[in-house]
Amino acid sequence: MIGRTILAILFIISGSLHFLAPQVYLKIMPPFLPVPLTLVQISEAAEIFGGLGLLVSSTRRVVAWGLVALLVAVLPANIYMVIDHARFASFPLWALWLRLPLQLPLIYWAWYYTKHQ
Repeated sequence: MIGRTILAILFIISGSLHFLAPQVYLKIMPPFLPVPLTLVQISEAAEIFGGLGLLVSSTRRVVAWGLVALLVAVLPANIYMVIDHARFASFPLWALWLRLPLQLPLIYWAWYYTKHQ
């Protein structure tokens, strides 16, 4: 239960940050994706509702699958930051590279709750 609560809080905070500072997230949207503001808003809502949904037993499994999908869907933004590092020079390149494989434990953490209450 503690792990699920921590994951839920992480998603709620992350989604809230999207809401409070959308310009930061707009900047990392790969240019080939359409309607970047809409995608940021969808991500924001999915993270907040996903975090809340992890705390409700009746929605936990389906929400966990949604969070897995969301984490996979945001990979292009993480890859874009590495590929176009000059645009994101305020972030150390090593940190951006480290961020890529760190998505895997997050995906596993969300996936865990598709199987376990």
